[in-house]
Amino acid sequence: MLNLRHISKSYDRTPVIQDLTLEIAKGEIYGLLGPNGAGKTTAINIICHLLNPDSGYVLVDGQLSTKAIKPLIGIVPQENLLYKSLTCVENLQFFATLYGLWGSQREQRIDHCLQAVGLSDRAKSPAETLSGGMLRRLNMAIALVHHPKLLILDEPTTGLDIEARYDLWDLIRQLQQQGMTILLTTHLLEEADRLCDRIGILKQGCLLAEGTVAQLRQLIPAQEVVLIQTSESERAIARGQAHGLINRRYGSDIGFWLTETRSLADLLTLFEGIPLDSISRRAIGLEDIYLEITHGQTSPPTQPQRSPVALSLSALERANHSLS
Repeated sequence: MLNLRHISKSYDRTPVIQDLTLEIAKGEIYGLLGPNGAGKTTAINIICHLLNPDSGYVLVDGQLSTKAIKPLIGIVPQENLLYKSLTCVENLQFFATLYGLWGSQREQRIDHCLQAVGLSDRAKSPAETLSGGMLRRLNMAIALVHHPKLLILDEPTTGLDIEARYDLWDLIRQLQQQGMTILLTTHLLEEADRLCDRIGILKQGCLLAEGTVAQLRQLIPAQEVVLIQTSESERAIARGQAHGLINRRYGSDIGFWLTETRSLADLLTLFEGIPLDSISRRAIGLEDIYLEITHGQTSPPTQPQRSPVALSLSALERANHSLS
């Protein structure tokens, strides 16, 4: 459904996107992750034909990205783009008209979209009277009103409370079940873990890794991470290293990677004599994978073309060089 081929983009000779190639299949939810400045918004603008790449090309449903493909794309931007004094129906009427929908066809699409996002009972309510979650759902309805084939969600649940977030997650899953292809950017790793079929991790405009969460987990040679807080961190790190454990910092916590599950008693014995303020353990998750990749600490496979995870040595080198 969506193909990006060797996309590059620079501003004032500063590379923002570097040889970006990815493919999203029809009906797939693809999560594009990365720190601020990674190039996610620039990539979206290129897909939507709001920016021209310096090199490479974009295909949407087999068509080159030109003005002609805009009806194929619906987008929910980071900020709600609504006319607050207009009702839900009036907002939808305005945007539907921009896409060339008129008369009974327009009204049927509006009714369908309001029902799909659960706002039928607020159809005549001004947008300024809606809650944050309802505003995001109205933006979703606007993105869907022209029946696009590709839906782009740019941090769709940022700022929402947990209940509104769950409601929006359910709506995204329903859209996928109806055959919608979805490109999702988010800083919420739990959101990406729960929703996305595959994930790509972008840094300094380079796609460093791509795959399912299970595939990405193969990049970390551990099953669990044990987290401790101690006033004697150097001793704890030295003790862990003496037992062959890789350590990472998680804020004030020190994390040690475990290649196999160990009992709490074993862990307490391992750090015996070191004062521990707290100790806990959990399975390796997307947070660990993301931090490891974006901090440039993971070495790529020796034969990346045969790996189930697309991890590019040249991309890692370019990203880390640009930070140095």
